[in-house]
Amino acid sequence: MAQSEKDLKALVDQQAKLVKELQAEKGRDAPETQEAVKKMAELRGQMTKGKEKAPKAPVLTGEAAYLDERMKLINKLGEKKDAYPHKFHCSTGVKEFIDKYTEKIPRDKPSDDSDKGGKLADVVETMAGRVHACRSAGKLAFFHIIGEGTLLQVIMHNEVYEGTDARFKEVTKMLHRGDVIGIRGIPGKSKSGEFSVFAKEITLLTPCLKMLPKDDAYGFKDQEQRYRQRYLDLIVNTKNRKTFEVRAEIIKHIRRYLDDRGFLEVETPMMNMIAGGATARPFITHHNDLNLDMFMRIAPELYLKMLVVGGLERVYEIGRQFRNEGIDLTHNPEFTTCEFYWAFADYNDLMKETEEMLSGLVFKLFNSYDVPFTNEKKDGTKEDIIINFKPPFRRIRMIPDLEKCVGEKFPASLESDEANKFLLAQCKKAGIDCPPPLTNARLLDKLVDHYLEAQCTQPTFIMDHPKVMSPLAKWHRDDEELTERFELFIMKKEVCNAYTELNSPMTQRERFAGQMKDKAAGDDEAQGIDENFITALEYGLPPTAGWGLGIDRLTMMLTNQMNIKEVLLFPAMKPQVISTGPAFGGAALNGQGVPQLKKLYKETPAEVSEPKK
Repeated sequence: MAQSEKDLKALVDQQAKLVKELQAEKGRDAPETQEAVKKMAELRGQMTKGKEKAPKAPVLTGEAAYLDERMKLINKLGEKKDAYPHKFHCSTGVKEFIDKYTEKIPRDKPSDDSDKGGKLADVVETMAGRVHACRSAGKLAFFHIIGEGTLLQVIMHNEVYEGTDARFKEVTKMLHRGDVIGIRGIPGKSKSGEFSVFAKEITLLTPCLKMLPKDDAYGFKDQEQRYRQRYLDLIVNTKNRKTFEVRAEIIKHIRRYLDDRGFLEVETPMMNMIAGGATARPFITHHNDLNLDMFMRIAPELYLKMLVVGGLERVYEIGRQFRNEGIDLTHNPEFTTCEFYWAFADYNDLMKETEEMLSGLVFKLFNSYDVPFTNEKKDGTKEDIIINFKPPFRRIRMIPDLEKCVGEKFPASLESDEANKFLLAQCKKAGIDCPPPLTNARLLDKLVDHYLEAQCTQPTFIMDHPKVMSPLAKWHRDDEELTERFELFIMKKEVCNAYTELNSPMTQRERFAGQMKDKAAGDDEAQGIDENFITALEYGLPPTAGWGLGIDRLTMMLTNQMNIKEVLLFPAMKPQVISTGPAFGGAALNGQGVPQLKKLYKETPAEVSEPKK
């Protein structure tokens, strides 16, 4: 019969006493003493036999510890009860609250200039925002919330707060940076004079389960994470919100400008049978029901001109285009443009409209025609530049100015083999590398980039392109080898492209045939023949001017950004395969790098921090 733990303990104590006596009488090394020690060890072994050590709970640190604490709060409040309320009534917004009451706050002690505090005790408003910072000291707590991109101080004082002392402590302990809260309170100023809302009641609306990046003097600077998790960038770097507000104002201005001039906004297909309207490599998708490969549009041009044929004499579209090309500081695979088509006008009218539209936009945004811009040179140094948008803009005629740069006369026809040899020689002479295919259009484009675009820091029109570069533009009325086309460059980057539209179906077919020749030579950006568009031209396209503007690049210029990713809320990024962060034990990431949680929140902290393999 097995002995009880109590009996074994008594035997161990008895044996320990015997060992002590033998050590005193015969010494530690005596055989009798050693035998007694051995027996005592056996008895102690019997006491622990069959017992297993209780597993140690994993020690949670960092993100995992934070999540554990937050989950305890949610479990206490109830996930489907108080932790995530359905609605919170806001009687005002943060910005409106500040604008409305800042100048109305009386002083508590008018005779004491050192006391700048005061409250409007009879005014009670409700508003909401995300906690940006928090600190507490006894019966006083301070929070800064951000709502509508505006910062507001929230003061919890036991003299104003309507809850009990226990509730006061509970709320101040409960709220963390990143939480979304609702406040019912009165407007006032702290003793330091900062406009604030004195809270009567604070309600947790949405707890933040993740630790926000540090918001130090330099802000949240991890560029990769900012682009992949733009919501995090906007939470922490509230100033970046301004970039996207300016972008929205640009689009509003362009839309209003065109609407006021009688243009009709329309929508055209995003998927096409032929990738036409521009020279670019398309994305290919598949229509399952039709069992048909289709192209994502690279430009809406051909459809918009078909509408002009149909009698919509002034049309425009603002929307996304898709081009399967490289990603760099000024290119993203999907981007936003505005294109408009204006019957009975030409490219001279478009240059005037471009100057008027953009100068008016800049003056509205900055109350000046001058826009500050920080340019980064190739050697990494930076220079501050003022871009002046006051019209008229500088104009450069492409071929005459290229001839001045190279010091030689260009061939009369730039579509010939002779012209190809000449252009190759000029590129070699200037040390310009042009990857195959070495078509005349590509070689010319490289020369323009090297000699002319480099001059275009201020708004500049490069105009009168050769027809080999402009398959959809109408021949120039003074020289049939050229076209009535211009591109607007700012800070050496193309922002706008426009021309008098080619409306002869015969010439258009010839131009498309030339494009097919370039495609056969390996230029996968060349356009194909669009028979539907040629058919529309045969019904008669009026004399028409067409214009396209890159919204993203213009936003870059007007918000002082060198990287197009800064003006796109969710730019294209290489996907991340896996995250090894400890909070959720590793999570696969989608194309935007957003964690896709493998586990449910309701698992224990041990399971969260030590995932199954």
